Amino acid sequence: MTGQKNSLSGLLLVDKPAGVTSFEGVRRVRQVLRVRKAGHLGTLDPFATGLLPICLGDATKLTPYLLGADKTYLARLKLGEETDTLDVTGKVVARCDRLPGEAEISQVAAALQGEMLQTPPMYSAVHHQGERLYQLARRGQKVEVPPRRVVIHHMAVEEIELPYVNLRVTCSKGTYIRVLAADLGKALGCGAHLVGLRRLAVGTFQVDTALPLAVLEEPSKLEEVLARIIPMSRCLPEIKAVRLQAAELRRLQQGQAVPCPLPGFLSGEPVKVVHNNDLYAMAEVRQHHHETWLAPLRVFART
Repeated sequence: MTGQKNSLSGLLLVDKPAGVTSFEGVRRVRQVLRVRKAGHLGTLDPFATGLLPICLGDATKLTPYLLGADKTYLARLKLGEETDTLDVTGKVVARCDRLPGEAEISQVAAALQGEMLQTPPMYSAVHHQGERLYQLARRGQKVEVPPRRVVIHHMAVEEIELPYVNLRVTCSKGTYIRVLAADLGKALGCGAHLVGLRRLAVGTFQVDTALPLAVLEEPSKLEEVLARIIPMSRCLPEIKAVRLQAAELRRLQQGQAVPCPLPGFLSGEPVKVVHNNDLYAMAEVRQHHHETWLAPLRVFART
């Protein structure tokens, strides 16, 4: 059984509780399942809860394809107060007694949708000259951080109970909901900070299908946990699958390009090479002399 656990590969959806870092969540999963390699698909702040997808074993090689997925959050804001960290963990640095009405809040929230430049907050894990920004911030240092282009696909007011506002946000990778909360408060003229955050989805994966972190640590639940690991062949549902004959499969795994057996693929398009419901490789479609080929990008050891 131990050897089997060490060879586990796939994606495990974890529902992270408040008060636990994303790194600690990964550490606990590694300990329980005895896997050597594991990594999450995007940090959740310690006070935040919700979906933390964790790649196990060979599935860590799929991280570049999974990290770009959009994310959906339920965010709770408090209007009328700004903090130095932009969230509930910081010190209040400004207050405002005048709070906007419900119609204005909904109108301004709708206007913040779309593509925008967003500057990462100082209290974040972004690197600057070899150090994390939060390390500099704790020493009282401030540095210029270049803004990043993000997309707010959808933002809607779920509930208003002043001074609190609940928002549902779907956004691109790299978006800081804390910054979005502060921007909303600034646009409303009263300031705001984030007091609660729950991640509901990462790409097509939903928190409703995730296991609470505490369940993983119950010995009696081990078989259930193992059964919930998503196989690598199903980790990228939006990427097309190609099935090859045994000879082409061997050549691809040896690093050689092979003819693409199906029409309709675009040059540069990534595909997953699947055999017997197992993922054998990630490949890229390439055009050469009016022929379509599959060039291996990542190959996986399979017996």
